[in-house]
Amino acid sequence: MRSVVISGEILVVSGTGTEIGKTVVTAAVAAAALAAGRSVAVLKPAQTGLAPGEPGDAATAARLAGPVTARELARYPEPLAPATAARRAGLPPVRPAEAAKAAEELAHDHDLVLVEGAGGLLVRFDDMGGTLADTAALLGAPVLVVVTAGLGTLNATALTAEALRTRGLRCRGVVVGSSPAVLDLAARCNLTDLPLAAGAPLAGAVPAGAGALAPADFRARATHWLSPALGGHWRNPAG
Repeated sequence: MRSVVISGEILVVSGTGTEIGKTVVTAAVAAAALAAGRSVAVLKPAQTGLAPGEPGDAATAARLAGPVTARELARYPEPLAPATAARRAGLPPVRPAEAAKAAEELAHDHDLVLVEGAGGLLVRFDDMGGTLADTAALLGAPVLVVVTAGLGTLNATALTAEALRTRGLRCRGVVVGSSPAVLDLAARCNLTDLPLAAGAPLAGAVPAGAGALAPADFRARATHWLSPALGGHWRNPAG
């Protein structure tokens, strides 16, 4: 029985795959929250593909967003799924309950805790098959899904949304994680179709290359990439 009393909001950030902009979206949500006067923590349960001392995703989000608490539970050097990377490194895996406990602890002292996953929703954390979805279920937290802009995104988005519904989890919305400056036909149509595939609102579009902006520029622009539901001013041009 979990007896922790949570004071702050917890939002789990997942995606339809890897290298699609989850960290930059996490940073944008954090920046918008900070601009609204909220205290923010970013939690990365499992960081893979980096050596000790290299800045991880939580640190990158903090650099872009501003004064947030950045916490990483485990780091594995090879760029693999967390369970595989932990096994190959001979290190303990992260368990969903550990990630949930860390998020709850951070929520005691922060208005918003962003829990950023590795890869997609069902990538394994451990050898027991634990996933980010399990962490979200333990927390009773909604999930923000980061998606790609172009061809193929509708199927991946629908599959992720179905996995959420099957587990009784709520999709807070979808955000395009690396939106090209010029949208092709598929990307334009997807602005209309993504909410249908997800069964949830399209809650923003973060431009490709946003992570390379100077932090001050990133913070100034972040609210223009996110919908009011995430503390911003973005409106879906598709209506």
